[in-house]
Amino acid sequence: MGSWVRGWLHCAGEAVKIMRLVFLGAPGVGKGTQADKAAVHYRIRKISTGDLLREAVRIQSSLGCEAKEHMDQGRLVPDSVVIGLVLERLADPSCENGFILDGFPRTVPQADALGKVLVERSLPLDRVINFRVSREEIVKRLSGRRSCPKCQATYHLEFAPSKNGGLCERCGEALIQRSDDQREAIEMRLRVYEEQTAPLIDFYEKRHVLSHLNGAEAVDTVYHNLVKVLATPQTA
Repeated sequence: MGSWVRGWLHCAGEAVKIMRLVFLGAPGVGKGTQADKAAVHYRIRKISTGDLLREAVRIQSSLGCEAKEHMDQGRLVPDSVVIGLVLERLADPSCENGFILDGFPRTVPQADALGKVLVERSLPLDRVINFRVSREEIVKRLSGRRSCPKCQATYHLEFAPSKNGGLCERCGEALIQRSDDQREAIEMRLRVYEEQTAPLIDFYEKRHVLSHLNGAEAVDTVYHNLVKVLATPQTA
């Protein structure tokens, strides 16, 4: 176990910068991909609420059972449950180097509640990154995705097509388009984002922790720019 000194974790004689981050952006901007890369690079934990919910339901934890009741009835999982799952994960030793919250918070009330708890625990956010991609590009990205219902491999008709045409390269199963990747569903997801999540941009700008990043470039270019942003001190 390490010790903290001025924002650094000293562990086994090595100093590691603690990073506490939130990645924002509409569906399809690539924040999950960038979170995966940053988590490895900075040796911090990526926290996705979707993953937390699925795991909590699978192991039938108290919060998982409560979440499942709402999910089974087609209702949104209450903020209190989602925040509770996030806080449980933040208490895990795997988060002592820091964390990336991927796609959470989704609303201003979630951000407000989360912020208060983080301050109480002396875990203030270092930076919030907002990935920007045009609406047209998002629709193009999401509507072209195809997935394997058997092994869950993912492809894209334009950017990463299967070498086997409409079949999965791994297992040979016929690829499908998920219902939430159809144009009507994408438009609905974007409307929900604009109504509920976009206000977080102003919320975090007022707290002087927000940086914007162009997410429309190549994955490696976006990541290179992300590393540069995280190395630059935030100014008020």
